[in-house]
Amino acid sequence: MARNSNRRLLTEADFVEALERGARLRVFQDDHIVSTGGVIVRFDDSTVVVQSGVGDIDYLSRTDCEFFEMRSR
Repeated sequence: MARNSNRRLLTEADFVEALERGARLRVFQDDHIVSTGGVIVRFDDSTVVVQSGVGDIDYLSRTDCEFFEMRSR
């Protein structure tokens, strides 16, 4: 039985690894989920671009949001 494990993305290396692996994300802002199931398509020091579907792209602030990789154990 697979259980979800959420790993918080904090460092540049964390974001690079999640981007390269196409990891699914869950994103929180002000203790609310603002995005779930999307993947990172690019990022820089201030913004993370997450795509959840064909036309569903979110530009999220790295300082205002918390990013978690959703992994199965």
